[in-house]
Amino acid sequence: MTKAHDIRHMARALQLAARGLYTCDPNPRVGCVLVKGGTVIGEGWHVRAGEPHAEVLALRAAGEAVCGATAYVSLEPCGHHGRTPPCAEALIAAGVSRVVTAMEDPNPQVAGRGLQMLREAGIATETGLLQSQAEALNPGFIKRMRTGHPLVRCKLAMSLDGRTAMASGESQWITGSAARADVHRLRARSSALLTGVGTVLADDPSLNVRLDTDEPVQQPLRVVLDSQLRMPTDARMLSLPGRTLVCCVEGADVEKVAMLTGVGAEVHCLPVEKNGHVSLPALLDFLVGESVNEVMVEAGAILNGALLQAGLVDEVIVYLAPLLVGDAARGLFHLPGLEKMAQRIELKIVDMRAVGDDWRITAHLF
Repeated sequence: MTKAHDIRHMARALQLAARGLYTCDPNPRVGCVLVKGGTVIGEGWHVRAGEPHAEVLALRAAGEAVCGATAYVSLEPCGHHGRTPPCAEALIAAGVSRVVTAMEDPNPQVAGRGLQMLREAGIATETGLLQSQAEALNPGFIKRMRTGHPLVRCKLAMSLDGRTAMASGESQWITGSAARADVHRLRARSSALLTGVGTVLADDPSLNVRLDTDEPVQQPLRVVLDSQLRMPTDARMLSLPGRTLVCCVEGADVEKVAMLTGVGAEVHCLPVEKNGHVSLPALLDFLVGESVNEVMVEAGAILNGALLQAGLVDEVIVYLAPLLVGDAARGLFHLPGLEKMAQRIELKIVDMRAVGDDWRITAHLF
């Protein structure tokens, strides 16, 4: 098999993995292609946590013809028992002769163990093919496994003069329908959507995924940061399917906790900062305990600014609309204490593209 053939088949495995973008959380998105004699004999991708992994589905599709085949997998086959048996064992039992992976699994339970099992069984292995593309499919999973924190993505919409809302708080709609649909695709790939209680009080958002598609979608967790439990019991999101988590400070009013719990909210009391607000690092630790990979922040300037100044933001996505709303309107980030150019927060723009009449700018923190 030539290098060009390897690349083509791994690219297909990555394409298959992307089909699980909206459904397999908190597991990684993984695709597998089985090839024998230059012909694809089986394909699979991981659809949903708890269901068969990509390798198992590809083996089922290939049937008895799999003996002597090469398996192209976008992530190292697992070598441990979780909700499903180890995929490395399934590949060994099927008699594949070679396994090519895009990257090793960052999960400490795997971390090379699957590849080692394959090699010990006499199967040739290679890893690192199209690794950067594979990493781009699972940035949150990779970060959670390597650092113990989820990936934090701040989504904002602004006018050409850098404003997110009028001084009154009115913000619907800065961007057009194409950009708003794009936001729902970002929501769909997220494990959790995070907002502050101020946004709930001002806008009463649904904070759910609404896609005009027949594709299966897993609704992310809705997380409201609400230190003093001001969350209304009739908030729209509390009547919607899925989980709504309200995070307050320790020692919160027990009657308010009971009222919110009674209407379906899950109230969690977290450590408090000196300013009386919920500790943001503690919040992320809590979300990791909920197996959250990617957090999308849809909030106002105060929460966005606090996360940024705490060094907890990985990615900023800004939808830029071709309109002006004036300098009395509200800005993107509240950043108190930032007074000199030397204190500036630098970003690296990694993508910029038109979305309808608007522009989407994606930037990473240095």
